[in-house]
Amino acid sequence: MNNIEKQALPKDWLEGLKENLTTDLTSGFIVFLLALPLSLGIAQASGIPPIMGVISAIIGGVIITFITGCKLAIKGPAAGLIVIVAGAVTEFGGGTEGWKMAAGVMVVAGVLQILFGVIKLGRYVDFFPLSAIHGMLAAIGLIIIAKQIPVLLNDNPVLSKGESPFELFYDIPMFVSNLDSRASFIGVISLLIMLGWPLIKHKIISKIPAPLAVLLFAIPAGIYMNFSTTEPDYALVKVGSIIDSLSINANFKGMSETGIFIKYVIMFALVGSLESLLTVKAIDLLDSYKRKSNPNKDLIAVGIGNTIAAFLGGYPMISEVARSSANIKNGAKTRWANFFHGGFLLLFVLAAYPVLEMIPNAALAAMLIAVGINLAHPKEFVHMFKIGKDQLAIFLTTIIFTLAEDLLIGIAAGIILKFIFHLARGVRFNSLFKSLVETTVEGDNITLTIKNSAIFSNFLGFKKHIEAIPSKKNITVNFSDNVKVVDHSFLDDLYRFQQDYIQEGGDLTIEGLERMTPLSKHKLAVHKKYKDEIKGKSI
Repeated sequence: MNNIEKQALPKDWLEGLKENLTTDLTSGFIVFLLALPLSLGIAQASGIPPIMGVISAIIGGVIITFITGCKLAIKGPAAGLIVIVAGAVTEFGGGTEGWKMAAGVMVVAGVLQILFGVIKLGRYVDFFPLSAIHGMLAAIGLIIIAKQIPVLLNDNPVLSKGESPFELFYDIPMFVSNLDSRASFIGVISLLIMLGWPLIKHKIISKIPAPLAVLLFAIPAGIYMNFSTTEPDYALVKVGSIIDSLSINANFKGMSETGIFIKYVIMFALVGSLESLLTVKAIDLLDSYKRKSNPNKDLIAVGIGNTIAAFLGGYPMISEVARSSANIKNGAKTRWANFFHGGFLLLFVLAAYPVLEMIPNAALAAMLIAVGINLAHPKEFVHMFKIGKDQLAIFLTTIIFTLAEDLLIGIAAGIILKFIFHLARGVRFNSLFKSLVETTVEGDNITLTIKNSAIFSNFLGFKKHIEAIPSKKNITVNFSDNVKVVDHSFLDDLYRFQQDYIQEGGDLTIEGLERMTPLSKHKLAVHKKYKDEIKGKSI
């Protein structure tokens, strides 16, 4: 910790460019290699022209760099929004018209994100329970896998058109029986590369991004098999010139279908903002200099980027976690790494876009399936089970309702179930959203005594109290004898705050949990008051 405090923070703006040119340029180039195929694949999987994913990433790098609230975040398309974009395009009729009407929705959602940031709604990211958030991400992963399996096997798109996630999984045997053997070979090998690449320990080879390794295999393999003349049109990526693609593509005819329009505005704004804000939180934890991002400023930046990109028909951007993590891992120091990533993308699509049309779609599908597997990895299910059976129930409920309906219904179902659990454990209805806290000050020693409940939905009220305390004090957070429940999300946020506060030179002690019963052995398990247990069994 002391070593971190002694480090001189990297300079910003032009001074930062001069000071960190080598590291930021190198990291930006490596992230560009990662972002290029993913941006193409994410857009294509959503039913919009692949080049639109790259256009969004370029805007996120070349323009949004200068207004971002998180210096190390990479702005660009995220796989987590595929489900929403594809749903919007489909519900507005599909094809070019559906894409352009969906872009009109994204313009409005981008403006709404700007408003979220202006009125400082970034802090409300802490409202959503972690089990529901993880359930939403896992459901997105499963949907991506389901939609990309036929593409991996190069099946005729007619076979899977309009099918729900459950139908897609059910029809996997049919997709396998209709596979294209040559394209499937490229797809399966590409998937093995994506999944096996992290296991490589070689100092140089391991630094090559897995998606680049896939392209280095898939493009030559497609050329060798003469895909351009022997395979159907849907076997290869269709990109076109970026210059020809630049025009105002958004239209707002979808407003006439009010219910659908409003639903997708909410989904784009809510899920995109949530994913972006969670990434900002994660990046602050990874930053070796422990710089604090401004989540509301970053939300405004993302909203501006989305508004610009959507007018052009581009894919919605967020502060993307995988590329941002790679940015830090490769030594980025300032915002310029994001700028360089966008600049390299722009130069490549201007000078070498015909190369992109040599990429087999099966290879892009493999990349996206790997992303889906990471989101819905079995370890996520095991992790939730270890925290508690109740958290697993919320996690699974969110997944099932998301697969059956949509993301908004899924998250709502997870939150409602969490409320039901809390009420059953004795939490009073009037304390679901209100944090009851008493503050006692004795010099530098400050005690916050919590009463009745400490749960995800009243953490924001508690946060007001604890954030009002100056740094370098001695804080005690005491869960009083009448606290009925301390939940998983509250504990996670409290432990994160504790870590940050101690790093800033203060001290924070947590008392009272030892008087409660954890519902599992996990550090983040729900704790409840012992006497509220019924016949020795936890509710």
